[in-house]
This record gives sequence, structure tokens and C-alpha cells, in this order.
Amino acid sequence: MTDKRAKSFRQWILSRLVLFFSVMGITGIVFIILLYNYGNSPASSNPVEQVVEIKSGMTLRQVSNYLSERKLLDEPSAFVLYTYFQGKQNRIQAGEYRFSPSMPPWKILESLTNGTAILYTVTIPEGYRITEIAELLESKGLVNKEKFIAETRDNTLLEALDVPPGGSLEGYLYPETYKFSKGEGAKKIVKTLVNTFKKRVQKPELMQQAEAGNLTFHEIVTLASLIEKETGLGTERKLISSVFHNRLVKKMRLQTDPTVIYAMVNFDGNIRKKDLSIDSPYNTYKYFGLPPGPIASPGLDSIRAALEPERSNFLYFVSRQDGSHQFSTNYEDHTRAVQKYQLNHRANG
Repeated sequence: MTDKRAKSFRQWILSRLVLFFSVMGITGIVFIILLYNYGNSPASSNPVEQVVEIKSGMTLRQVSNYLSERKLLDEPSAFVLYTYFQGKQNRIQAGEYRFSPSMPPWKILESLTNGTAILYTVTIPEGYRITEIAELLESKGLVNKEKFIAETRDNTLLEALDVPPGGSLEGYLYPETYKFSKGEGAKKIVKTLVNTFKKRVQKPELMQQAEAGNLTFHEIVTLASLIEKETGLGTERKLISSVFHNRLVKKMRLQTDPTVIYAMVNFDGNIRKKDLSIDSPYNTYKYFGLPPGPIASPGLDSIRAALEPERSNFLYFVSRQDGSHQFSTNYEDHTRAVQKYQLNHRANG
């Protein structure tokens, strides 16, 4: 802004102020002083904090009455006027807050409009499915489980977040430690999880690796989710990956139990022989190739393992019942390993 324009602007402001005070007169000035005093006058000297929840959709009047009922404000109508005077009537954010009666109204309003609500720490473990993430967030009082799941399947949201087609955001909700307030809402939390995935995973170097390979990025995320569900050992991830890559090259079924579990409506902790024939595109005992999408949220290490498998000739692996696996290059050795670590273990158990 030029000096001439700045001077003209200041003169305009001054003229408006003169007009304002001329119209308002002494009564208006007294009104402003009273509002100022109100904003700086706490309800009482009581310093004890209490938790209040401002729910989404509450009007300014409802918020004022609610805080007054909790003895945090005097004169709820004055708070409404004070909020309008500050021009913040449309900026109050939902969430939980800690207030005490000794806090002046200006400070309470500042917290409400800045969104300085109570934050809850939530750690989403690697390998969690959408349903498990929804249950975890619901247990913290942050979302409604059904609402959260519905948001992860909303086509409009999927398109807006530019997630590959698949019907849901399974695999794209990044496992991480987050801090959320109760005013966030399911949609905002879903967006945060997906945006964190993009920030952590969709880095140029990883995307270039994916493009240079034989699998699409969506297939890499899908493969990573299988690796994540098969092992919790960092030293085994790339070996597990090598088995899946080798079987894909040889046109063998992947035959991985976690995909069967994902396909089951009700899983009681045991996979039975009949379960292996479930007719689902996620059942890798029945169908060749990768399932149509991820079966859980993989961590970055599993994604790197999917991109960078160990060089091996392994085609099979079986759990040793201690968290590790026995790897084999042929079916005969694999059968012996199953007998040693699975069948004998069950017999001895």
C-alpha cells in the first residue's frame, strides 16, 4: 500500500470512528466499558478446574447457558454480547475443555475459539484393521464406531483423498500415535490418518521404487499388509516378503491365513479346514494373486519389505510357535516343519 493510500485509509477509519462514537454517544461508550469489564471479571475466585464438553451443533446461547450452569460464567447473556463484540460468534469449536470459575470470560472465549481443547493420546498399532481402529477410537470416546467405519467407505471422501479404488480406506489409515480432541469428529480423524499415511509413505523415493517394480503402489500396500499380519519380527519381514514375491512369480497361490481371517464374518480365533474354501476374493487359498486390497494398516517397515524383499528361494514358511518362522524351499521340507512345529505342538499341548 502506497503512503498516499495508507493515509487515505487511516483517514477513512478515523472518520468512521468519529461517526461511531457520535452515534453511540456516552451510552455507547459506557456499554463498551461494561463489556470490557465483564470480559476481565471471573465468575469467582475458585481455582478448581472442571472438564466441560462443548458438543458439535451447540449454539452460542446454549454454550453460554451451559457454562453458566457449571458456575464458570456470570450472566450468560452478557457472554453472548461479549462474544459478538469480539466478532467470534461463529468460531466456537466443539471439544472438551478445562475451565475454572477463576478464569475470566475473555480467556474462556479464547480457548473456545482457538480450539485449545483436551487432547487424548491414541496409539494405533501396526496391523490393525479399520474395525479395530474404530473400536479403539470409540473406547476413547472420540468417535462412534459405525460412523467412523461409514466414513472410511464414503466414495466422496475416497475421491477427495485420492486413494486407489477398493471400496474402503483399509490399509491407508497410518498406524501412529495421535492426539485428538472429542470435537474432531470421525471424518476429520479419518482425513488425519490418511494424510499421515501420505506424508510417511508416499515419499518420492518409495513411489519411484514402486513404479520401477512389477506391482502397482496399491498392490505394494496390499502385500505389505499381508507381511504385517504374518510377522511381528523386523528381521523376518523381508524373508516373508521374498516368499510372497517368489510365489507370485511362480503363479502359486499365496495361501496366507490372515486373508482367510479377513474374509470371515465371525472369527473365533481358530481357522478350520472348511474356512479355507470360503468364496471371497480375499481368500488366497482359493484365488491366485494378491487380494483386491489391503487387509490391515501396514507400518513403514512392512511397506519397505514389500518393496525390497530378501533374495531367497523360499516358497513356504510355518510358525515355530515362538513368534518366529521356519522357512522352506520345497513342499517336503515344509511338511516336516509343519509336523515339527504345528502338529507335534498341538499333540503335546
